[in-house]
Amino acid sequence: MNFRSILIGSAAALTAVTGARAADAVVVAEPEPVEYVRVCDTYGAGFFYLPGTETCLKVGGYLRFDLQGGDDPYDGSNSGRRNESGRNDESYHIRTRAQVTFDARSETELGTLRSYIATRFQYDDGDNSDATIPEAYIELGGFRVGVADEIFGAWVGYAGDIIQDDVINYQSGKSNQISYTFAAGNGFSAIIAAEQGSDEFGDNVIDDYMPHVLAGAKFEQAWGKIAGTVGYDSKVEDVAVNLRLDVNITDRISAWVMGAYQSDFRRESFYDHDTNWFAQFQGDYAVWGGVAAKLSEKAVLNAQAAYEEEGTYAFAVNVAYELVPGLKITPEINYTKFDGARKDDSIANGGSDDAFGGIIRFQRNF
Repeated sequence: MNFRSILIGSAAALTAVTGARAADAVVVAEPEPVEYVRVCDTYGAGFFYLPGTETCLKVGGYLRFDLQGGDDPYDGSNSGRRNESGRNDESYHIRTRAQVTFDARSETELGTLRSYIATRFQYDDGDNSDATIPEAYIELGGFRVGVADEIFGAWVGYAGDIIQDDVINYQSGKSNQISYTFAAGNGFSAIIAAEQGSDEFGDNVIDDYMPHVLAGAKFEQAWGKIAGTVGYDSKVEDVAVNLRLDVNITDRISAWVMGAYQSDFRRESFYDHDTNWFAQFQGDYAVWGGVAAKLSEKAVLNAQAAYEEEGTYAFAVNVAYELVPGLKITPEINYTKFDGARKDDSIANGGSDDAFGGIIRFQRNF
């Protein structure tokens, strides 16, 4: 048998097999429809439906670069940096921070179910110093559990759009908390909460089953708002009260003033970091005030002044300029006049009378 005969025989065999199977129908599976991401406009811009669910998700955050020079307004030292010998370095303080947030919401028979997570990564002065979850909580209706900013200051509002807004401190960082917020729908809302405290500014974490407790109320209208909180520190057994007024003077200018009081300030306790969880200022009272003025479509001027009873004054002013959508550049200058009460090695660089410095922030929001 030659090669030609082999080819002819193989072709005949293949033809026979094909003919035998020609009667069998070839079934091709129908392609399944692709569910493209759908926009969810129920909760505002940026939300989309998770495929196959009725849950809406928004991914956001920012990337920030801070460059600080001059004296540190918090303690009077030169830039707040110290070298290996403990002396102040005459150099810049540089921080890069990245924060990514996840906001998931859906509707239930008990109201909106929400989970919020913020993840943060920070690089300070050549040291990859911080990887945290500053906020993570679950909400159902007005009920919330998780970690978030301490409510005593956050409920009434932050001290203006100032970068270094807490030189005279008006809140105590972050805490595990349980809260319930009631919204009446006419601009009035109220909150009750229990907090664990933290060791960010002192030994404020509760050491028994009694939490720090607080209550607050707020009334908001087109003209502005009035808000207040009252808190009881269960560890030092002291009370603190906070009251704030915001006024929209025109469509381009707004102003605010805030005052706080604590029932039993003890200077020696402040230096020992045994303070009222709700009151991190020095003295029985402190006041803050500020103004925001829209200079143009891209630029806003912000200014703040603060005073605490022990005698310290703090001033700050900046201009937040949106170079392009999503990118804001904010140069800020700060001045602090320290009273003798703060002239302590642990407070103000061994007795500095004042501090003058500045910071510039580049921030890309997304």
